[in-house]
Amino acid sequence: MRAVEREAEVSPGARSAALRWDIIELLFFAYRDFVGDADHVLEDFGFGRAHHRVLHFVHRYPGLKVADLLDVLRITKQSLGRVLKQLLDEGYIVQKAGAKDRRERLLFATAKGEALVAKLAGLQTDRINSAMGELDSAGAETVRQFLRGMIDRDDPDKVLEAIFGTGSATAKE
Repeated sequence: MRAVEREAEVSPGARSAALRWDIIELLFFAYRDFVGDADHVLEDFGFGRAHHRVLHFVHRYPGLKVADLLDVLRITKQSLGRVLKQLLDEGYIVQKAGAKDRRERLLFATAKGEALVAKLAGLQTDRINSAMGELDSAGAETVRQFLRGMIDRDDPDKVLEAIFGTGSATAKE
């Protein structure tokens, strides 16, 4: 009997008991509060979470290609277009043509964009430091391993390769 068929035979109550409701709910609330700190600042600028993500990755990876940003964020060109246009128009990001291929659009944060990213990252760093304050280095490493483990093992993302050094496939190993 296939696993899917066996799952269907398990009562909803039994299946529910095996689920990690504790971690699921902690992740929901942790994410809500982690992004909420930044959300309050972004509101003052008329920005949302998409603006934050774009600014974050453009700042962290200067010269990021628009095509690579689409891959990182896993969004469509249309979704990125409105957000990127606003960030460009308001002077948070600049776009330059590639040196070798003039059709490439490379993105860079301006001083104004860098200042906003620093403010947002500062709020989030404060929350992380507070949460990890009682952990020793082994505990902090466990947190990093857990978060890396939550990322898809087969994600071919170039930014993940930069973060993990040898490629995203090693992120969960």
